[in-house]
Amino acid sequence: MTVDSLLQPNADQRLITEQGVAARVAAIAEPVLLDLGYRLVRVRISGLDGCTVQVLAERPDGSMTIDDCERVSRALSPALDVAEPIERAYRLEISSPGMDRPLVRRSDFERHAGHSVKVELATGIAGRRRFRGVLLGIEGDCIHLRQEDGLPDQATEITLRLDDIAEAKLLLADALVMEALRRGKSAERAGHHGGTGKAAGHPVWDRSNRSRSRPRRDRNEDFQSGPSAGPYGNEKEGE
Repeated sequence: MTVDSLLQPNADQRLITEQGVAARVAAIAEPVLLDLGYRLVRVRISGLDGCTVQVLAERPDGSMTIDDCERVSRALSPALDVAEPIERAYRLEISSPGMDRPLVRRSDFERHAGHSVKVELATGIAGRRRFRGVLLGIEGDCIHLRQEDGLPDQATEITLRLDDIAEAKLLLADALVMEALRRGKSAERAGHHGGTGKAAGHPVWDRSNRSRSRPRRDRNEDFQSGPSAGPYGNEKEGE
């Protein structure tokens, strides 16, 4: 699958999406990102610093630099100002997915087969909603998982329907870190990470916004990046 095909509107769509206000923000962000050549990974709204709107984005190859985050922020902020999906003051944060990234597309589950994941279901199976284990792959509308936290009387390998998954993300492990380092070195050799956004840790661009009752945004901006860890970076959030 080529980069151009991955950027087509209906190609490799997100299978795990947001609800409520976050879904409204995602509906605004996704076409803006697509026009710029990026893909939306996830929108999350939290009570951090009053209200933080975190938008995870990436290039089709999984990379995302500080320069990319800044570019997305400058394009997305005006669109959010016009649409006003959030009634109160908020801080917009544009970020790479991080190493312990969410898995939201079919290609995410295919690319990260063999790595440890955490999966949370919208509705439980036999009273269980959370599973940890090694992602064995994806087939049809289901993923296959080798459990690492199952009870002795439970099957080691289980099948979970994509439609039932509320959230899935990679878990930090040595194999994942080594793969990210290899990707980072390959990206540096390829020379497609330019400027300040070289294959650095977990690029984040913050932009403070005021509520819609204020005529202009706060212009205080800052950006930061974690230690070098390849194009996926280090996830700043907890699990």
